[in-house]
Amino acid sequence: MLSLQRGAILLGGIAYAIAHPAPFSNPYGGQIAGQGDMQQIFLGRFVSTPSPDELLIETGAVLVSSSDGKGVITAVAWNVSDADSALTALGAANGTAVLTANDDGFFFPGFIDGHIHAPQYPNLGLFAGTLLDWLEAYTFPMESSLGNPASPAYANATTTPDPFARAQAVYSHVIAKTLSYGTTSAAYYATVDVIATNLLATLAFAKGQRAYIGRTCMDNQQYNPDYFRDESPEDAINKTLATINHIQAIDPLGELIAPIITPRFAPAVTNESMILLGDLAKKMNLRIQTHMDENVGEVELDAEMYPEESSYAAVYDAHGLLTNRTILAHGVHMTDAEIELVAARGAGVAHCPTSNSALGSGICHVRKLVDAGVTVGLGTDAAGGYTANILEVVRQAFLVSRLLSFQEGQNSSLSVPVAEALYLGTKGGAKLTGMEGRLGGFEVGMLWDVQEIQLGDWQTNAVDIFGWETWHDRINKWVWNGDDRNVKRVWVGGRLVHQRN
Repeated sequence: MLSLQRGAILLGGIAYAIAHPAPFSNPYGGQIAGQGDMQQIFLGRFVSTPSPDELLIETGAVLVSSSDGKGVITAVAWNVSDADSALTALGAANGTAVLTANDDGFFFPGFIDGHIHAPQYPNLGLFAGTLLDWLEAYTFPMESSLGNPASPAYANATTTPDPFARAQAVYSHVIAKTLSYGTTSAAYYATVDVIATNLLATLAFAKGQRAYIGRTCMDNQQYNPDYFRDESPEDAINKTLATINHIQAIDPLGELIAPIITPRFAPAVTNESMILLGDLAKKMNLRIQTHMDENVGEVELDAEMYPEESSYAAVYDAHGLLTNRTILAHGVHMTDAEIELVAARGAGVAHCPTSNSALGSGICHVRKLVDAGVTVGLGTDAAGGYTANILEVVRQAFLVSRLLSFQEGQNSSLSVPVAEALYLGTKGGAKLTGMEGRLGGFEVGMLWDVQEIQLGDWQTNAVDIFGWETWHDRINKWVWNGDDRNVKRVWVGGRLVHQRN
């Protein structure tokens, strides 16, 4: 068992207990396939988006080495077409395993979900009014039911509630389902409950999904229900540290899972807790995730609470929460001044078009953000969004941008083409989550977080291929018609984490 060294961290003049992981040898605890000197060769067609305006299709082979417990691309050889030539070109030893994509398939970088609420997964497809109505009707009851037996979700229960059994079921499902969609990395919001949040981290690690895990902080007594909130700023910090300690005990270097500071959104937390959370993130060098400018009512509420600040973004900035390690979900109603501030601080935006459309929140002006230098990735925002599939978000990013371009005088420059939408779901997401250069492509030194896509037989998968299509056309057909039936295998760090039977 990993031993912990006790210590303290000073926040707001108060010393909070913290545990530091003792020295370790392998951040994956021996769970990753390929530990030791194992090498694997992946042979076939490779599709990626090295830049927002480029859809690159190559044929060849990639050598993945797992000598350090992580599957990293150590060599590439393009234009080889068989196992023997791949072995020679890559300098691999005889007997090295060669995994080949079928002629009607290809390897594609794993999707990165920059914003997803794990406890809301059972609510996919359930909506009520606008954002604030929906939170009260569906979200808070479901989230609280994963830790509180007095949750209104159990009002009509005929047996004794077991919140943690429910949490086990929900979190197991959402991790397995997102992996089946090809999502190799996710920035998860959990709940206020420590045990349930720790369970999410444990399951993500065991199942091999790369993830940020955030205990949701909600200590504002006025705007949160009494059955689902933190009782004070000190309570919020102590519970947050408890989850940080648990996550860092499992994965001390944060190579597979890592904690992330998660104030739900400004109206849900107090001024005091935001200050403490910003200080905690700075002192422990942690990433931050929160919501911003999602809904008009939410923006107005934030302005009422903080009249001394010029904007929603300025509120976060004043509390040390707007940094180059911050993921801002939505950004639908950002002003030009906010965009400039977010860009200056190096924060990024998780664009969630499925959710924004479903809840009637508006359309994010992605082109304006990108042109201003703001990093943009994609998020499902499940269950504000109706699916946990990033490929559907790719489609909707294209569609809502087309609507926006029409509304803005048929300005085609505002459109987000398919290649760029795929880029946002892979390389854009890598930059958003601090994994730039490590995820999102097939370059030497990148981690093998990859999905294998299978096309062809319309009777067994979702894409109808006739055989005469060019490969660019086939990729477009996959984007518009594909689903989890096309995802044959998924790897994270060289470990096979999903395989379709």
